[in-house]
Amino acid sequence: MPLNDERPASTSSGEDQGSDVESSSERCDSMTSTSDLDCSRESFTSDCSSKHCTPSSSPPKTLTLDEVMESARDMSNLSIAHEIIVNRNFHLEPDTLPQGSLWKAVRDNLHKAFWDILESELNDDPPEYGQAIRLLEDIRETLLSFLNPGANRMRTQIMEVLDMDLIRQQADNDAVDIQGLASYIITTMGKICAPVRDEEIKKLRGSSENIVTLFREIFRVLDLMKVDIVNFTIDNLRPVLQRQSVEYERAKFQSILDKTPNALKHTTSWIKSTLEELSAITPKDNPGKGEQLVPGPFQVINAANLRILTWDYDKSQLPETWMTDETRLQEIQWQLQRCQAVNEVLLIIYNTVGGPIQGLPSLSDRLKRMISVLLDGMHRPDFNLEEALEGVSAQICCELNKSLTERNYPTLTPALQATLTGQICNITQEDNPIRTLVEDRVQQYFMALMCDPKPQVKLEQVPAGLTAIKPELALIGAKFVSLVNYNKVVYGPFYADIIRKLMFSSSPPAASPPQDTAQDSVTSK
Repeated sequence: MPLNDERPASTSSGEDQGSDVESSSERCDSMTSTSDLDCSRESFTSDCSSKHCTPSSSPPKTLTLDEVMESARDMSNLSIAHEIIVNRNFHLEPDTLPQGSLWKAVRDNLHKAFWDILESELNDDPPEYGQAIRLLEDIRETLLSFLNPGANRMRTQIMEVLDMDLIRQQADNDAVDIQGLASYIITTMGKICAPVRDEEIKKLRGSSENIVTLFREIFRVLDLMKVDIVNFTIDNLRPVLQRQSVEYERAKFQSILDKTPNALKHTTSWIKSTLEELSAITPKDNPGKGEQLVPGPFQVINAANLRILTWDYDKSQLPETWMTDETRLQEIQWQLQRCQAVNEVLLIIYNTVGGPIQGLPSLSDRLKRMISVLLDGMHRPDFNLEEALEGVSAQICCELNKSLTERNYPTLTPALQATLTGQICNITQEDNPIRTLVEDRVQQYFMALMCDPKPQVKLEQVPAGLTAIKPELALIGAKFVSLVNYNKVVYGPFYADIIRKLMFSSSPPAASPPQDTAQDSVTSK
């Protein structure tokens, strides 16, 4: 895709899902099943024997630099296509560099040097047009790149007016009408620009600046028009990609796998560690016999996806099949961490203070907003959670005392305030019982969503103790399950192949029809 050199930008990922939970769950019926534990080895292996299900893999080989670079480009294109598909608000913005940065200083100096040379040449007697001709040639190519294939009339007109050979002849005789050419360029820009740029074109037409400044502004508006054209192309491409999204992403990833055979290294490790954890679980009804559960493939992939919510990005690389959603997953994780902390603090408050503050939804909402604001950014490395919780405790005590005084209740005693502060600050400990309780129930909630064929029904059914964050939890759950279900649809055959090899490679395979027969039966169906 011709978008590699642009800088993507998008709005908050809270509104960026291209497909809702219901549609995503319907498309992933092939990867979810209510009878997961009954999935036999024979049915699993035979289902994945078809060429339509099992991805192909290449034998190990030594990669050349060109192959590595090509795979990197394929991954970049896959990431951009995926972003266009799932993010309705995805668009490109003009390239801007931070103020005071070295790159901005270098770029500004180079641009200034270019325009200074142009001004110096045009002010010579007689004028020198070498720099101006190169500039006009760039403008001509840019205008031509904006035209649709059928715009032959305007293409011919641009080529005639901005005829470089003719302009060079005019330059040799000091007869170049620079002002007239600038006027024609502005008029042409006004015909092909997006409506949002009409005001910019109007300013160019009414500009009284010298010719060098005018051309500088023309280039600035042309850069904006380039971004408009790319965004227009994205908007037109999105419906096509969404109709063929699963096939496109799967085929693109398969091409990467063909060129880079170890492209599923981290994905395999992720699934393997999940399978080992599930296999080590002893059934509760027969704890003395030491029997082990034999997890089904759908149970394995759901448990693996649940681990994504608590993924440590500093210690482990995300599975390759999730890399296109890394930013969205991190934002979901950060939002969930803050919601859990807010819920833990609220549970401590109501368990410690008790009756005098029960049944007051307005107070609960104020406390919730206050805690959420004070814990904003708690995912950042420089965020001191212990100090923040001390600040939260102080604000909470003030708010509680105010509410108690207004309703003629005695204020919190210093001892009770100290107890409240200590319990709130203690949630930084991993073995804190309140923290453990909340995290376990959040995990139960997300697992229930992933296992249900219609998760939108269960979004509002939060476990006991999580009622305070139900709206936030439902929103986060909808986003996460939508991503999970789409990921299952796209990468399901790759997961099935990995799980099949991990579960059955050490034992003789179940009887299955020959490959040709299996493929013929799938095709006939």
